[in-house]
Amino acid sequence: MTSQTISTPHPADSAFAPPPFEARGPVGEAILTALGRGIREAGESLGDLERMTHDAITRSDDIIRDDDLQVALLVLHGLHYGGVVDADDAWEWHPSLVASRVAIERAFEAELRRQVPVPDLPNPSAADVAAALFELTKPTPGPSASRYLARKATEEQLKEYVVLRSVYTLKEADAQTWGIPRLPRRAKAALMEIQTDEYGDGDPERMHSAIFARAMRGLGLDDGYAAYLDSVPAVTIASFTMMTMFGLNRSLRGAMAGHFSAYEMTSSIPNRFIAQGVRRLGFGDDVAWYFDEHVEADAVHEQIAGRDLAGGLVEAEPSLLADVMWGANTSLTVDGWGSDEALEHWEAGRSALRVPLDMTGGIR
Repeated sequence: MTSQTISTPHPADSAFAPPPFEARGPVGEAILTALGRGIREAGESLGDLERMTHDAITRSDDIIRDDDLQVALLVLHGLHYGGVVDADDAWEWHPSLVASRVAIERAFEAELRRQVPVPDLPNPSAADVAAALFELTKPTPGPSASRYLARKATEEQLKEYVVLRSVYTLKEADAQTWGIPRLPRRAKAALMEIQTDEYGDGDPERMHSAIFARAMRGLGLDDGYAAYLDSVPAVTIASFTMMTMFGLNRSLRGAMAGHFSAYEMTSSIPNRFIAQGVRRLGFGDDVAWYFDEHVEADAVHEQIAGRDLAGGLVEAEPSLLADVMWGANTSLTVDGWGSDEALEHWEAGRSALRVPLDMTGGIR
């Protein structure tokens, strides 16, 4: 009896499907071209990427709103997540791609620190940190995208909102999960408690990302990740790449804890408004479920996040107090920029997207 060896093609020898979005400049183009060719064929072609990245950073007026660099960073982060681009897994730690990611992240962090101030610092106790975060994030009167969606938005504007939110929410909670092993005991346990709920308490159909995907389908939208990325402005992409950067870098664990705490503290009331808008426009529970879920869940999460995640981290590592408060302010500020821009467009009768949707959910 003779044995026969069956040859299996290396993943890099296989064809990779193109992503559902395009690069927005030379850095993203170089990365996507290489990923599409496979690591064996293209691995040596990225020798110039570090210089290209440096040049793009130098030329950028504002990396937070830089289309090329934000899309490039989303793709590079996507190699750690999976499910963003179809590519050989071996690309994840390719030295040229890692060098490009680190360069963009350092410039991105520096720009965020330049534009977003550190708020007044409380005493480094869990109670005082939580109180300061609740004060920083307390609701304010006046126009907002969520109030607009509740009372005035058209069906197309609701779809635009969901498209804008999809960049983060189809991977909801994943950015913060990177931070779990980087936290001390009390803060780690708090984040785990929140994440257990975010991931559906063991039921994959109740994962918040899955409930959001169901809402997209209920609106006639494609729930594939990045299906509408070409339509999303850079500042909205930045709100997600910022979260990922905070989660992936141990040096930014304080910013991650503060950002996530503020994110949870500012979620319940807006989601109540959005659920009202969903039903006003005639959609049912399959679309409203995601928003309803966050009215209740985040009212609980905000207490755990403020006291035990952010406060617990500061009590264990008082040197991180300023970063915790700064991270909270980045959540309010960057998400606020995106929300304010969308509202400005809608009130002027314009699309909030780079490429508008038609009423069937496709790209015009």
